[in-house]
Amino acid sequence: MAGVTLMTARRPPLSLLLHGMRDRSPGLGASLLGGAVAAGLGIGSLAVLVLGLWISSPYPDSGPAGALHIAAALWLLAHGVELVRTDTLSGAPQPVGVTPLLLLALPVWLLYRAARDATDASAEPDAPPPVPAHTAWTGVVLGYLGVGAAAALYCSGGELRPLWGWVTACLPLVAASAAGAGVWSAHGRPREPVLGALLVLPGPVRRLLFGSDARARLGTTVRAALSGTAVLFGGGSLLLGVSLVLHGAAARASFLQLTEGWTGRFAVLLLGIALIPNAAVWSASYALGPGFALGTGHLVHPLASDPAPLLPPFPLLAAVPDAGAGTPLNWTAGVVPVAAGVTVAWFVGRGAVGRLEAEAQGEPRAPWSAGRTAGVLLLSALLCGAILALLAALAGGPLGVAAMAHFGPLWWQSGGAAALWLTVTGMPVALTVRAWRLWGRRARGTVPAQGTEPGRRRPTDTGKKAANKAAGEEAKATAEEAVKGAAEESAKGSPHAAAKEQADETRGKPTKAGKAPKTRAHQEDPPSPLTQPDEDERYDVLPAADPFPSAWHDDVARATRWAALRAASTPLDSPGSPTDQPAAPSWPPVQEPSRPPFAPAPVAEPSPPPVDRSPAPDPSPARVDHSHPPEPSSPPVAPAPVSEPPAPADALHQPAELPDPEAPR
Repeated sequence: MAGVTLMTARRPPLSLLLHGMRDRSPGLGASLLGGAVAAGLGIGSLAVLVLGLWISSPYPDSGPAGALHIAAALWLLAHGVELVRTDTLSGAPQPVGVTPLLLLALPVWLLYRAARDATDASAEPDAPPPVPAHTAWTGVVLGYLGVGAAAALYCSGGELRPLWGWVTACLPLVAASAAGAGVWSAHGRPREPVLGALLVLPGPVRRLLFGSDARARLGTTVRAALSGTAVLFGGGSLLLGVSLVLHGAAARASFLQLTEGWTGRFAVLLLGIALIPNAAVWSASYALGPGFALGTGHLVHPLASDPAPLLPPFPLLAAVPDAGAGTPLNWTAGVVPVAAGVTVAWFVGRGAVGRLEAEAQGEPRAPWSAGRTAGVLLLSALLCGAILALLAALAGGPLGVAAMAHFGPLWWQSGGAAALWLTVTGMPVALTVRAWRLWGRRARGTVPAQGTEPGRRRPTDTGKKAANKAAGEEAKATAEEAVKGAAEESAKGSPHAAAKEQADETRGKPTKAGKAPKTRAHQEDPPSPLTQPDEDERYDVLPAADPFPSAWHDDVARATRWAALRAASTPLDSPGSPTDQPAAPSWPPVQEPSRPPFAPAPVAEPSPPPVDRSPAPDPSPARVDHSHPPEPSSPPVAPAPVSEPPAPADALHQPAELPDPEAPR
């Protein structure tokens, strides 16, 4: 009884177990399920295809279990796992190590999608946070490897058996890399993991990639390497197509010779389509120089082609160049690596000077030196060579023993030749493109100064950017004031400027020598002579005055027209009636208790004229507005008589003098 009590006390209660399950990392179960589903979809796709061919075959040699074994083996072969064929004529097992690259694309794409969906990242602002990267990656990889291990165990008893050493090496590598790419893409492609992975590189390589503009250099290197790989792969595909056309009769005969039924021919066609990327890599290696091997000791390259051993008939093998020395037609394959080198050099040369799109977004940087440009080109060539070496290693492999022990290109020769070709052909082109684009940008004046930081926005640069913006605005305002001052100095001697200064002195305002720029009210709609002097204080914005005033639209003419309009619209009994306005500044003011201290304007004789109910005509020629017709309601204004008493010379060009607002009434 005591023992039972002790075991019960040591057992964790059910509530603690449930609490631990609730506290587990969120999203792990969904990630595991996503990885398992990705593996199941890959195996299921191949199983449907193989079962369809088995059902339609007129001579099924095995049951559905054998077809499913073949489907699982093909799925493992697509990951790079080497298989062993046990059902041979000699009874000795024969290796099968040529991986169809088109089949490899299927599991890679499924893993990438599963890992990206497992992060559950949403663009909505109120969406839950995404699943952590390590959780999503771990779940997808473990789920995928679980199904892969079960598939390897299932097909280990069939005719095509996997080698467990290759299973433990290739299957986790493909799953980890593809899932990592999916998680990295779902989290916005941050550069910190990439830069952290580059720490394993040697010191000179790190110095070329790291620094103030590490992102630009790394991005340029990757873009150039991928573009060079695409050109090599595309050129190899073009060479393959040309060779198939030239050897069309042999390819057609081999296709018809393999099988007679339409089901077998369809299977051969599908196998040929799956191996087309392999043949393109073989052709690219042929154009680079090392060529490929059709068995041990039988090389095919542009300079010569060794006689191949007895090979099984297959359409892609029928496109191999004929045995013997190379011809000028074979040498033309060297155009492919030259085009790849020019493409890589173009991307590096453009990245060395910088892109206009980055500068338009406020991310200017100084152009690279010639040495740094050459270093980035060398890194791009090495990266492209590494990618091609990996493709060559996957595209080739053994198809048997002895003479059939190796088929395809040697990976180290293909990768080294690609790096050498791109470096030799791309170095002068990259330096030429850099110099040409740098000269063009200097001609346009858009080259940033040396030492300019790249377009990486950091929080510590906020104050610096604000200070630079303020300094730029201050410099712009200083330049505008200088231009305005020069324009005013050039127009100071004109008669319009003199009349304007006299008008300002008459109204009791300071001249331009000690006055701020006029407000918009004085430029567009100047007030009447009776406006208070502090009316300008209502305006906060003081725009600059027109440096080229017009004779018709200056302040004197506008003030005169405004006074005439007010005189025409003001009643006679009001303080601002036309009879209360002075006619000329020469008359002394008359002090009256009920009106402003100035005398009525003389019209024809020194004595004040009788009061007339009609609007008084403007005695000054400067007040007559010839551009606007008189109002219909007002009678025509007669011109002033010639017998007008003499007035000062400048009285006809000045507005009426305003009363002093500080004088006692």
